[in-house]
Amino acid sequence: MILRMLLIAACSVSGYFIIFNYYGFPIALIGLFLGLLIALFVIRTEQAIRKVSLRIIFGGVTGMIIGLFIAFFLAYGLNFLGVTWEKQQIAPWIYALLTGIMGYLGLVLGSKKIEEFNVFSLIHAKESSDYRILDTSVIIDGRIADICDTGFVDGNLVMPRFVLDELQYIADSSDSMKRSRGRRGLDILNRMQKGSGINIEIVDHDFPKIKSVDSKLIALAKKMNGKIITNDFNLNKVAELQGIKILNVNELANALKPVVLPGEMMTVKIIKDGKEPGQGVAYLDDGTMIIVDNAQKYLGSNVEVMVTSVLQTTAGRMIFSELKEVIAEKKSYGFSAKQ
Repeated sequence: MILRMLLIAACSVSGYFIIFNYYGFPIALIGLFLGLLIALFVIRTEQAIRKVSLRIIFGGVTGMIIGLFIAFFLAYGLNFLGVTWEKQQIAPWIYALLTGIMGYLGLVLGSKKIEEFNVFSLIHAKESSDYRILDTSVIIDGRIADICDTGFVDGNLVMPRFVLDELQYIADSSDSMKRSRGRRGLDILNRMQKGSGINIEIVDHDFPKIKSVDSKLIALAKKMNGKIITNDFNLNKVAELQGIKILNVNELANALKPVVLPGEMMTVKIIKDGKEPGQGVAYLDDGTMIIVDNAQKYLGSNVEVMVTSVLQTTAGRMIFSELKEVIAEKKSYGFSAKQ
């Protein structure tokens, strides 16, 4: 704020004395006013530039320089056509027009195309698999941070600016539940940035015509030819229909669950009643549901069971089992019948 006030004072005073040296006191007030306008324009420009990434600024400046060079060569070529200052008074205006048009085109095209250059240039060339884009849900979930801590995921992770904005919006929500989830997501991001081996790259790609964050993620993945890390079932299906590679944390968790084979014995605690009469329900440490036949009467107790079958679904894994004593009775009955 102090620097801005100094800039306003310097421009105003400079404008006043410049005009004062040529036209005297009354008209010098116009110079004061013009200096003030210039200072305000510079401050406004500085505020707008601060919102733009350094990559876009660099691309715009580079494009403008190239455009000015092209304008210079075009203007130089007009001399061979006989268009000179002495013969035609419009020549300076033609040169100014060329400079303005080519400088503007270079500025706009350079700022827009620098993102494509960053993705496909030899300096920053990467395989498509290196672009792993984080979804809002997987950040709030938090397991991605644990996966990164183990070292199974390293390198660069892409965090879109619109996802970060959504996290901040959730963290500022009036709903206490949403607010805590948003703040948890921001804490997870901070933890991942401080972790070793992980670099979170915040990209400013946006799609103003697309309103949904999930749709923006799909558009960004198409543009960068990358993958989306998520645990959102709906986003998973929609992205796969459009040919986008998905890294689903839920699928990873299901894949890492311990393998249980039919015939295996285990000890479990019956937690609640099952849907069918007489059934009891138990859970493994990883949350896998175990359905135990004829175990309703053992509610709250530990029992020994034998796995009869395993069902894998999109929601997870379900294990069906029977009590060890029931299996023993069946075997005993079968042995007696044979006798």
